[in-house]
Amino acid sequence: MYKSVTAEQAVKVIKSNDRVYIQAAAAAPQALINAMSARHEELRGVEVCHLHIEGETPYADPKYKDSFHVNSLFIGKNVRHTIKAGNGSYTPVFLSEVPNLFKRNVLPVDVALIQVSTPDKHGYCSLGVSVEAILAVIENAKHVIAQINDQMPRVHGEGLIHISELDTFVEESAPIHEFHMPTPTTIENKIGDYIAQLIEDRSTLQMGIGSIPNAVLSRLGNHKDLGLHTEMFSDGVIDLILKDVINGNYKGINAGRALTTFLGGSKRLYDYVDDNPFIEMRSCDYTNNVVNIRQNPKMVAINSAIQVDLTGQVCADSIGANMFSGVGGQMDFIRGASLSEGGKAIIALPSVTNKGISRIVPFLNTGAGVVTTRAHVQYIVTEYGVADLYGKTISQRVKELIKIAHPDFRESMAKEYFDATK
Repeated sequence: MYKSVTAEQAVKVIKSNDRVYIQAAAAAPQALINAMSARHEELRGVEVCHLHIEGETPYADPKYKDSFHVNSLFIGKNVRHTIKAGNGSYTPVFLSEVPNLFKRNVLPVDVALIQVSTPDKHGYCSLGVSVEAILAVIENAKHVIAQINDQMPRVHGEGLIHISELDTFVEESAPIHEFHMPTPTTIENKIGDYIAQLIEDRSTLQMGIGSIPNAVLSRLGNHKDLGLHTEMFSDGVIDLILKDVINGNYKGINAGRALTTFLGGSKRLYDYVDDNPFIEMRSCDYTNNVVNIRQNPKMVAINSAIQVDLTGQVCADSIGANMFSGVGGQMDFIRGASLSEGGKAIIALPSVTNKGISRIVPFLNTGAGVVTTRAHVQYIVTEYGVADLYGKTISQRVKELIKIAHPDFRESMAKEYFDATK
């Protein structure tokens, strides 16, 4: 009844001036991406829209700027160059609101490129390791093309689509893109120690993928009855789940389940989540909804920053005026954790960059974007300690943040700030 075609045949439906949406993160369908990109000579003005995606992005090559324009809802390393090169743009949006762009037809989608598991005996495919906004896209796209991959894990939750809902599909077996995290540095481990001390038993965690989250997780082995309600997680949670440290027993919503909208890590992670009822994948307008997040008592949100000024303004999406990543889900979880009973919203960052430049500054760089405002911020953590800014005056915040800045910069930043505010 259902018949597959080649990737080259599937993408012929894409026309000039179409908007194409690609499923995010490790679920990006590389075979379809490559086939679409290969049509660069015949296509013009195609907008390629997505959140952060893994893998190769040949359509983002500036030499194909007449054929493809990248609209990033969160900027990944593989398309970051497009912003300056002129063949890409950035749309600022909270992750919780991305599905609304498609539900409300703000961004009409002509073609969706997705990757799914093989169908089960009832004909249902799993969207696997990335649900994000793709359900809203599928519902509203004019044409849905799927790469059916027998290596895509079947993950529980709402990320299911019946094969009859696919307009076209390609059968292509390929490994799911893997992340391998570097060993945390001494500085990252110190930050991990401070954060672990802030986490109480029966807390629910939100943290992303990276060395600092891994450093935190490695220090939670003696904690009890933790929960997981996050937008993404990686291998670091597996051992804590197996040890019953993370069990979700005291969550206020989706109790007894680890809730997320993305997954990214090694093959060990993908094998672990395959057909595992403890893992629940939901759309990002559910996982990142402040109303849902705040229902978890002792909700702890751990996020990163590029720069923090002495009043507590957090820049997390740009380096000065140059866009680097995106708003993402930081504010969704900062606000949700702040409103949670006993919750803690934490921003963690090394005190200096790899080039030795202070990341705590008197004033944000010209053009820097404020993702978390000074009114939302609670805890800032560096390797020099924890600054608790909640309920603090501006002058109290300045003192708290100078204490956790790198010692080489404390005196000069205090002088610069007070000279400017006399």
